[in-house]
Amino acid sequence: MFLTNVSGDYTQNPGDSSPAGQRGRRRDSRIFPDRYYPRFDLTLLISCRTIRRTKGEFTSMATLPLLPDAKPKLVGIARLATEGESLRQGHDVEYFTLPVRSLLNRCTSARMPFTWTVNPYRGCEFACKYCYARYTHEFMEMRDGVDFEQKIFIKQHTAELLRQELRHVKPGEEIAIGTATDPYQPAERRFEVTRAILEEFSRHHRLQIGIVTKSNLVVRDADLLRAVAAHNKLFVNLTITTLNPDLARILEPRAPRPDLRLEAMRKLIQAGIPAGVICAPVLPGITDSPRDLEALVRAVAEAGGKYIFANSLFLKPCSAAVFLPFLEKEFPQLVESYRQRFKDRAFLSAPYRQRLSQLMAGLRQKYGIRTDYDRYSERSHPTPDPEAGEQLPLF
Repeated sequence: MFLTNVSGDYTQNPGDSSPAGQRGRRRDSRIFPDRYYPRFDLTLLISCRTIRRTKGEFTSMATLPLLPDAKPKLVGIARLATEGESLRQGHDVEYFTLPVRSLLNRCTSARMPFTWTVNPYRGCEFACKYCYARYTHEFMEMRDGVDFEQKIFIKQHTAELLRQELRHVKPGEEIAIGTATDPYQPAERRFEVTRAILEEFSRHHRLQIGIVTKSNLVVRDADLLRAVAAHNKLFVNLTITTLNPDLARILEPRAPRPDLRLEAMRKLIQAGIPAGVICAPVLPGITDSPRDLEALVRAVAEAGGKYIFANSLFLKPCSAAVFLPFLEKEFPQLVESYRQRFKDRAFLSAPYRQRLSQLMAGLRQKYGIRTDYDRYSERSHPTPDPEAGEQLPLF
């Protein structure tokens, strides 16, 4: 195990000509007119220069691009980010330490039935094109969308902070791990921040904990997850958007293959750990065909999955800055359709979400698998909007 001041290199297809290998190639393209996002100018995000470097070069945090109106004096998390120590980096990825004052964050959104979130890292190497969490780097004055996947911050002293903060958690309040990062991304192999958090959870009783990940690395911690589950209510959620490995590779360039995630779910269940699948986001015209969704539900059922639920894409400016140029390149025939779907909203229409919800309900019934609504039956939480489609408890 490396100390927090040292990191190994992580290499994923260097020199590759695929979308994963060409992440730095930016295109200043506009799909949505300005009027659709009155509070944001997407050109500021899409046309920001990208800092590129080769292995061994060091990029000072002070040289990161700021928006023209950004204040030179940084405060809060932005200041802490600039003070982080640079760890040894790999191809296209840099690791930095991040001193934090708090690890357990209260969720104030009525849309989510969990009360607390824990994110071991800031940023995520999986580089999912649709990722909604890119906005978290903007708090550190990092406005280029690719910074989220290339500059990974390792939170410090997490177990100690968690130990102090768990006293604020009341009975019945759920803690979701991995809502704005993947807790089992490649950095976890070196730094084991997530494992340290689980070790702390294993010392406590009567907690409700959910984990969201795209990585089969979660199986590494099966013994520890069993220890946590022995005295707490624990669920592990594997996110799978498609079973097509080629499609998954361009949508989620550095995430493990879908079959590896299914196998991880199967192994966890065999180890006595409740696990299921989140199919999210469902992308119109890309991953939403009834045939593809049925194949996924069938595969989850055959692997012993306890539940599956789905939710459709929502697209806010921080995500659109990366997703829209990707769409233009890989699915140009869908550009106009997406332009119309999201022209005045961040969410897909209620009729689309209702159709998705009805389709998934029918598939679950056909293959004898459930949604996971009933696992929240013991707790009180806001009633889902009947027009909102599938519930998304842990994403």
